[in-house]
Amino acid sequence: MADVVVANDLTAAVRLPSGNRLSILRDVSFRVREGTSAAILGRSGSGKSTLLAILGLMNRPDGGELTIAGTDVSNLRDREAARLRNSLVGFVFQNYSLIEHLTVRENVELPFSFGPSPRPREMRRAVERALDLVAMTSFAARKPAQLSGGEQQRVAIARALVRHPRLILADEPTGALDVDTGHHVMSVLRDATVGSGSGLVIVTHDPAIADSTESQWHLLDGALRPHHSAPTPGGLR
Repeated sequence: MADVVVANDLTAAVRLPSGNRLSILRDVSFRVREGTSAAILGRSGSGKSTLLAILGLMNRPDGGELTIAGTDVSNLRDREAARLRNSLVGFVFQNYSLIEHLTVRENVELPFSFGPSPRPREMRRAVERALDLVAMTSFAARKPAQLSGGEQQRVAIARALVRHPRLILADEPTGALDVDTGHHVMSVLRDATVGSGSGLVIVTHDPAIADSTESQWHLLDGALRPHHSAPTPGGLR
């Protein structure tokens, strides 16, 4: 089982108006293996958003090393980071972020608008596969307004999977859903991760959602610690 993400001693800080530097992440180290899921919990201001932005290649760490799918991404230029982000990383957001005037199929196709696209037949197959993974094939012609919240989130998961990313980042993916729907969406997300061979990292404040992943970590004052006694084998460690 290959590593999707390997992080060693990641650090990040911001400069305050006073000129002092405020540490956000302190020596964060972990790895995520393909086909596994992991959760990172933490209160507001703990550094979750900063870590997610670094993993998603939107920000660079101030120190340490980060490898995604065997590629060192610690110090990429913006253009190269954008290229790899589109090919290696899929995002699932709390508010779904679907385009209202597009159909389900068109929303799932959207990532192909950024960067090189496959041939039309290959793109159709990729969209069909992604919709099938989340059981939304029969909804392909509908608009987002015709879907429930859980259905919209399943479309968002399909969109995240359509380019076969190695890493899926989910930011509070059940935060806008009721409890039962949230647990169903988590089941869909985990099954899709296993089915695609990706690695899944969920950022959440909900311990119940975190407990549904294979390993859970807590980000406290910029330091990453096991949330429970020990992570289960195969996920984040």
